[in-house]
Amino acid sequence: MPADLSTTRGPGRAHLHAMWSRVAPSWGAHAAFIDERGAGVTAAMLEAIAPQPGERVLELAVGPGGGPGLAAAPLVAPAGEVVLSDVAPEMVAIAADRVAATGLGNVHTRVLDLEELDEPGASFDVVVCREGLMLVSDPVRAATEIGRVLRPGGRAAITVWGPRERNPWLATVFAAVSAELGAPMPPPGVPHPFALDDADRLAGVLTAGGLRDVAVSEVPTPYAASSVDEWWRRTAALAGPLAQRLAALPDGVEEAIVARAAAAAEPFRTPDGLRFPGVCLLATAHC
Repeated sequence: MPADLSTTRGPGRAHLHAMWSRVAPSWGAHAAFIDERGAGVTAAMLEAIAPQPGERVLELAVGPGGGPGLAAAPLVAPAGEVVLSDVAPEMVAIAADRVAATGLGNVHTRVLDLEELDEPGASFDVVVCREGLMLVSDPVRAATEIGRVLRPGGRAAITVWGPRERNPWLATVFAAVSAELGAPMPPPGVPHPFALDDADRLAGVLTAGGLRDVAVSEVPTPYAASSVDEWWRRTAALAGPLAQRLAALPDGVEEAIVARAAAAAEPFRTPDGLRFPGVCLLATAHC
């Protein structure tokens, strides 16, 4: 594996898994927002890989559910199956409750580690992963696992956040924290939302993992909030490493960070609140 395709060594996988378990309640609380904002990305993913009746679909890093896997369920029905998975049991429990509320009988949930999938080889026709690959310790290993569980000719659709400078809704938050604390955010060595924000790097990871016919395109993903407070609270709650860092700050420090962030967000203020641009990278590939 080329050295520049792996993330810098940092916290172990068990530490990262525990972190996502701890923030699962926040993700559950904001599940409706995640669904709404991700609708355009979900549509682009499904259009690119076109799940067919009778096929088996695996969604990885599903979070609280409601993403491309759930949207694929009617497309593969009645004989097809969808498996929603996440490494955090708490996320899977939230997704399972949401699946039950839909009444869909062909959707199941499992706890699965993206870097070590406990599934037989060649057992799925389609794999989807929305904004999860960049958050693992070894994305090439994860890409290899995706290829392993795909049947010959199977398709994958994977999205990650695009360049930091084109996603100011989050980059501004990270910059404010870094400036106030005098330390980089995200911390060095921790997988983070912009870890695969370059199209060539993303394609290289998937190719190194053995996937073929890799193509990367962009999907606009704007971000809207009615106020600075809504934007800050929601974004901070959903950014795993950041949420824990903020919770440990002394009194008054977070207020100073918010003031910095609010000033930096002024160019995106409109009469209806904040309106940030955003972009995802959508990679498609075959086994």
